[in-house]
Amino acid sequence: MGVFCVLAAAPALADGGWVGRFPSAGDFPPPPWRVERLDERVPPTRYGLRVWDGVAAVEAQANKSMALFGRPLEIDLQKTPFLCWQWRIDAPVASADMAQKSGDDYAARVYLTFNVPPGQLGVLTRAGLALARSIYGNQVPDAALNYIWDNRHPVGTVQANAYTDRARMLVLRSGGDLAGGWVTERRNVLEDYRLAFGDMGGQLRGLAIASDTDNTGEEAHAGFADFRFVATAGECPAPSGG
Repeated sequence: MGVFCVLAAAPALADGGWVGRFPSAGDFPPPPWRVERLDERVPPTRYGLRVWDGVAAVEAQANKSMALFGRPLEIDLQKTPFLCWQWRIDAPVASADMAQKSGDDYAARVYLTFNVPPGQLGVLTRAGLALARSIYGNQVPDAALNYIWDNRHPVGTVQANAYTDRARMLVLRSGGDLAGGWVTERRNVLEDYRLAFGDMGGQLRGLAIASDTDNTGEEAHAGFADFRFVATAGECPAPSGG
């Protein structure tokens, strides 16, 4: 599904730090995280807490479904541009193809949503956003960067989402070679945003995770853990697999 939402306002976290260190048990969802359904006609992906191979995580189970699990935040990317996290999948979505609306599904993806200065949005873009917000509400962001675990495209591929060029997809992992275990990531979000959107300004406003299979009708199983923003690459563990 090609709609990318940002959740309602919450206290700012301007200097970074932990934004997704999940409890091993307790009430779900842990605030300020919550499940966000984008289309009431589509069954929601199921999320829950789990200690998975020693990691306290959010487990996602998708079955012809889509929903985000996310939280609002404000991070000063000039101060803390690096996002670290862990994720895992059982297997990629076999028939997915991010170049087609019918294949816009992923075993795991991490969404970052941004506000853009109005003066940097053209008339047609503003009109398109206004239309989307009339349908889906004010949570539709000006721009979204998606880190995805794909099934076929090469690592490093960057392209517009099949539904909207307001969302850009960046392939971090591809295929199933690392499936079945935790994989560590470290990304310079400021650099990735510039790679995806060029010189367009943007203020980070939200973080969400998802497994979705509503377009392909398949199943997916994934885990997400230990999200934090830091100032230097050395404060994150080295990425898995080089």
